[in-house]
Amino acid sequence: MGDRLKGRAAVVTGAGRGIGRAVAELLAAEGAAVVVNDLGGAVDGTGAASSVAEEVVDGIRRRGGTAVANADSVADFKAAERIIGTAVREFGAVDILVNNAGILRDRMIFNMTEAEWDAVIAVHLKGTFNCTRHAAVHMRQQRRGRIISMSSTSGVYGNSGQANYGAAKDGIAAFTRVVARDLGRYGIGVNAVCPGAMTRMAATVPESARATRVQRGISGPAGERSPLELAFMGPDNVAPWVVYLATDAARDVNGQVFFVMGGFISLLNDPAPIRTMQKDGRWTPEEIAVLFPRTLGMDLVNPAPPRESSG
Repeated sequence: MGDRLKGRAAVVTGAGRGIGRAVAELLAAEGAAVVVNDLGGAVDGTGAASSVAEEVVDGIRRRGGTAVANADSVADFKAAERIIGTAVREFGAVDILVNNAGILRDRMIFNMTEAEWDAVIAVHLKGTFNCTRHAAVHMRQQRRGRIISMSSTSGVYGNSGQANYGAAKDGIAAFTRVVARDLGRYGIGVNAVCPGAMTRMAATVPESARATRVQRGISGPAGERSPLELAFMGPDNVAPWVVYLATDAARDVNGQVFFVMGGFISLLNDPAPIRTMQKDGRWTPEEIAVLFPRTLGMDLVNPAPPRESSG
């Protein structure tokens, strides 16, 4: 075991499986006392089982680490307060928060129900707010803390069939940039990670979305794995970067979004103008129609061009 995080208390949400579990286990291996939070539900958020978090805790303890289980839902404001309170009660502080809990309810936008939208936003975006809000109170008093939240390329770049998930994940990236400015002055670093990993959530992607990814070269045909998929299959690949962000070595890293996949770690740029067209006074629609294709729009690519009607 290492000691980079010895004496620190961490909360990892959604830590019963996948990336969350890998992060919790590595935090513990580096000396942190960890609250392993997981509702224990299905990928779509239904159901619950406290044994999911308890299994991870048992494994950490067998390896000599310190951990306790929590099965509260991040989507509930009061329950999130209990999640953070578990760390304070059991370990005396909350030094690290990893907002990882998530669910999927993929559907093309014209078929998506209000319930499917609300459920995903509640867990990902509201859940990240809930836990961050309660942790920030303690971290501000402590004058220290690290908050790492999971965004996604589905939000940053977009992905077919995931309007709810993508909106929540891009919202988390924006949330990170803002909260970093709120909390940085108190010695609290706030960053986000877009992970690339094959988890049980990735396995539930609908066939319609899979087909789109095959067309774009992101995924291989059914029953096969492309080289890209093979490169990022293990959720353990994401954990070292998350743990690094939780250490003192990353004390000056704040308000950033990173992409982590296999052996790749990339810093993503903040949104910035690419090209600009300008004139004195107000543009007319006619002027824009003439100039836009030759300036701002000269090499834009439609990510989903219309299909020819077969009828």
